[in-house]
Amino acid sequence: MKKAFVTKEMVEDIVKSYPTPFHIYDEKAIRENARKLKAAFSWNKGYKEYFAVKATPNPTILRILNEEGCGTDCSSYAELLMSEKVGIVGDEIMFSSNDTPAEEFVYARKLGATINLDDYTHVQFLKDTCGIPETISCRYNPGGTFSISTTIMDNPGDAKYGMTKEQLFKAYVELKEAGAKRFGLHSFLASNTVTNEYYPTLAKILFELAVELKEQTGVSLSFINLSGGIGIPYTPDKEPNDIMAIGEGVRQAFEEVLVPAGLGDVSIYTELGRFMLAPYGHLVTKAIHEKHTHKEYVGVDACAVNLMRPAMYGAYHHITVLGKENEPCDYKYDVTGSLCENNDKFAIDRMLPKIDKGDYLVIHDTGAHGFAMGYNYNGKLKSSELLLKEDGTVKMIRRAETVEDYFATLEGFWEV
Repeated sequence: MKKAFVTKEMVEDIVKSYPTPFHIYDEKAIRENARKLKAAFSWNKGYKEYFAVKATPNPTILRILNEEGCGTDCSSYAELLMSEKVGIVGDEIMFSSNDTPAEEFVYARKLGATINLDDYTHVQFLKDTCGIPETISCRYNPGGTFSISTTIMDNPGDAKYGMTKEQLFKAYVELKEAGAKRFGLHSFLASNTVTNEYYPTLAKILFELAVELKEQTGVSLSFINLSGGIGIPYTPDKEPNDIMAIGEGVRQAFEEVLVPAGLGDVSIYTELGRFMLAPYGHLVTKAIHEKHTHKEYVGVDACAVNLMRPAMYGAYHHITVLGKENEPCDYKYDVTGSLCENNDKFAIDRMLPKIDKGDYLVIHDTGAHGFAMGYNYNGKLKSSELLLKEDGTVKMIRRAETVEDYFATLEGFWEV
């Protein structure tokens, strides 16, 4: 069973300063997880985690992770700028983008970021835009389906990301001819995997590709980026990934494939977001209405604006009713927000303790792709973000939006 890292008493104290709904992150757990990841790959002397900013784009979170040795994985101008503002520059940034505007390549080069090219045509585009840097990476897409044993994990052939093998090898040759000296390989073949086999399986594929690349083109890779894809168990019945076992699986593939080929100095990089943050964030919301029609509904003061995943994907997020953790889950509810969309539901036919108006609900695993995916449909405003610090105090790290923020881009609105 999932346990919330805040209690009813804590929330009752927090709301005196910061009303619901809000996202709150657990600093102590974030730091501990980052250290465990680093330990899992400590066998590789060049290992580095580049946190996927898209998952939780907040400067305070980036600072915490940077203090634990993490860089950033950026995919837009705003994410590059946020990294720069917290002092993360140069090879601390991996710029993995697609359909990239010229000005973003220019800015990434200005910061000294490692640029990861998504497509073969981007070689010439980058050359024309700002020149080819000495360090460059390319993204690989093998096509087809990606399977572990007999289980299909995802369908790279339908993904818009990455180059074919033929394009990839051609790109490296042209990049070398254009002056590049240090090369990387990147690939992302499956999302939110809850298996210790994903990274080792992906790693072996990329390691074998690196050996073939060296044999056919003479290009030796300096780093291989396993990207993201390590997931979390959103449902309470599943076991979480064992990052130490994952790191060991990658090490075994490294020793089996790269070391005999003379590529034992290759650095391993990761770009994790969900694994780094999701379990260590909660969306805290208050029950404000109940409705008894064809079903039993509980209406809360959060909505899909605050957490889009259930509405967008039908995703499961566990719910704890604070103060009622030990009561039987013998009431069936749809837990809803207030948007004018019927999919604005955090839970459907969910068995929970009896919920009364005024109860506080914790929606689990919102630390990644939670606040970040928010929007303003129906004129709803984004919530605040809070940090539960290691000393037990709570700090606001992003204030809630106001109507003034919402109308700020409407020219002359307040003059009407």
